[in-house]
Amino acid sequence: MKANVYHESDGDLTFIMDKLIAVIGYGNQGRAQALNLRDSGLKVIIGNREDEYKKRAEKDGFESYSIKEVLKRAQIFFILIPDEIMKQLFDDLIIPSLKENDTIIFASGYNLAFNIISLPSNIDILLIAPRMIGIGVRECYLNKKGFFTFIGVHQDGSGDAKKILLGLSKGVGALIKGAIEVTFKQEAVLDLFNEQGFGPAFGQVLLKAMKTLLDAGYPPEAVLVEMFMSGEMSYTYEKMAQVGLVKQTNFHSQTSQYGSMSRGIKFRGISKEIGKKQKEILTDIESGKFAEEWESKLSKLKFKSIKFFATRLPFAKIEEQVRKNLNIPEYDLFSEIPNPTEEDIKKLKEIEQELEEFEKFYREM
Repeated sequence: MKANVYHESDGDLTFIMDKLIAVIGYGNQGRAQALNLRDSGLKVIIGNREDEYKKRAEKDGFESYSIKEVLKRAQIFFILIPDEIMKQLFDDLIIPSLKENDTIIFASGYNLAFNIISLPSNIDILLIAPRMIGIGVRECYLNKKGFFTFIGVHQDGSGDAKKILLGLSKGVGALIKGAIEVTFKQEAVLDLFNEQGFGPAFGQVLLKAMKTLLDAGYPPEAVLVEMFMSGEMSYTYEKMAQVGLVKQTNFHSQTSQYGSMSRGIKFRGISKEIGKKQKEILTDIESGKFAEEWESKLSKLKFKSIKFFATRLPFAKIEEQVRKNLNIPEYDLFSEIPNPTEEDIKKLKEIEQELEEFEKFYREM
């Protein structure tokens, strides 16, 4: 099924020019989108708690208020805060303050896709989800290259939601390269599957490849530079995006092309197993099983333990030494992730076996 794709000519800024926009949350995405909207000629204020981000907004020339105050002043609200704190903020502050025909814009479909947040029926609920980090959203707006974005209307309370969506998308810079229309559920599933179905599989292959070379006696510095630290991998990804997954192979030598293509068949059995696991992961995401798991208090504690194990991979110590030898500044993750406390361990007794499996898994990697 072909998606609807929108470009610059589809957005009309005049339709929202008289409305006041509040960007709630002035982190990386909040700052980038607020600056883009203002540079597009729209009226923007910032809603943020009293912290360094609010000071940064004021330094950037924005009027900055408490979240409670901007909810009174504005008609359009970009919610650019982390998913995990969103429900409480909506329940405590945003929902009681919403006015008829207000517009809420999410940058992630997660909380509505899995019914974590329930909103009134007399407002517009929109999605503008750039497929780009915050600094890239700003840079691509300034250089007029643009960035791909997922957009959608979840609820049309005003009767003008689509016009508002396209106008705001244009203001953010989301129509320069192209905005693809999706549902909130589709955006959330695609995002989660990329993180859970592709990322871990890729990470496993990378770690196993480096272990194979290290076990064979190749210098750690040479192995890490060859496999990822040179930046060649990110350059290859960039070329994939520019010319295509297959066509980018022409940027490599014929030796490289022949080796990649002829040896690919050796991984056929493994790829089938990966495909099975990916289907299981996709089913868990689509059914809401993952969201239900993540929303539980137990999973927040489990995450703390899993992250503790992950940051103490044997490979992490090798990488730390390689970065030191190559004079690359090291960000000390170990000081950031404390041991699980005795209280944490007591609370996690019911999944003790599961955590032992995680610990064993990370030790073997």
